[in-house]
Amino acid sequence: MSDALRFHVRPQLRNPSLLLAFEGWSDAGEAATTAARYVETQLHAVPLAEIDGEEFFDFTVCRPEISVEDGVIRELVWPDHTFSYASVGADADLVIGIGSEPHLHWRRFAANVVALVRELRIERVALLGGFLSDVLYSRPVRVTCVAGSPELVDKVGLEPVRYEGPTGITGVVGHALREAGCEVAGFWAGLPHYIRVSPNPRGSLALLEALRPYIGLRLDLAPLQNAAAECEERASAMVSADPELTEYVKQLKRREFAQ
Repeated sequence: MSDALRFHVRPQLRNPSLLLAFEGWSDAGEAATTAARYVETQLHAVPLAEIDGEEFFDFTVCRPEISVEDGVIRELVWPDHTFSYASVGADADLVIGIGSEPHLHWRRFAANVVALVRELRIERVALLGGFLSDVLYSRPVRVTCVAGSPELVDKVGLEPVRYEGPTGITGVVGHALREAGCEVAGFWAGLPHYIRVSPNPRGSLALLEALRPYIGLRLDLAPLQNAAAECEERASAMVSADPELTEYVKQLKRREFAQ
């Protein structure tokens, strides 16, 4: 096992699943990481492990954070990828991993995630992501799926993604986990590129609604639903106040109707 992977505790987990979200390229509107942190809070997750960021981050890009009080340094926090865990039912547990997309050594980073999965005997993994697209802000957020097999795509029941091009750490880690024998499903929320709201609770809500049946989550989504409704109201106000944006939205509606 790599020295970068450090366990704080080694609990006996029951039928564990893993939920992963990465800040950065694959986290439009912070939809994915906001959703993962919402799950952490709702389930009262506690610390489990971390992947030390020393060999994976350029600290001039993703800097450590310092806390100074009355001229005295109280705390220095380095970028890393943290894992917590919580119960999701009488006979199942969930591990939640959240962190920034690393800058270096992606294959080695993915190998650390695989090592954690093997150590905890995790067989099911869900990855969350968000991307910007030409979608109507007033429509429900559409969530699409990337899975390790056609059978899993059918099981998840979402529209499959069709894409060729650059990928982020989400794609690299997902591929490594699939090669290691895990059941891997990626959930992607498509958000309007012309409404820059971050964090975007509408995207987070859509991800969690799609995710719940896959890993058996029972969550109180009311606070997130309220935040999503307020977000939609703000977006409507932004569009109404901008004539060019109003015309662009009209064009999107005409294009959608033509299809």
